[in-house]
Amino acid sequence: MTARSLDLRGTPCPVNFIRCKLTLESMQPGDQLAVQLDRGEPEAMVVPGLRDAGHAVVVNDEATDFVSLLVTCASG
Repeated sequence: MTARSLDLRGTPCPVNFIRCKLTLESMQPGDQLAVQLDRGEPEAMVVPGLRDAGHAVVVNDEATDFVSLLVTCASG
């Protein structure tokens, strides 16, 4: 299993979702991607978009100014 990470804090929508999607397309099923996103619109847009694409998304929202995601790739 490969683990990769993207720090997309400060990255506007829809660029942050596109970067997640492109990264996941280069990964194998079961690989994990850690993502840091700003709160608000990025969180509201990226999380459902990744889930709609079939990826498993675990949200860690302990930080106050950003949210961390752990995305398990559904397909390569």
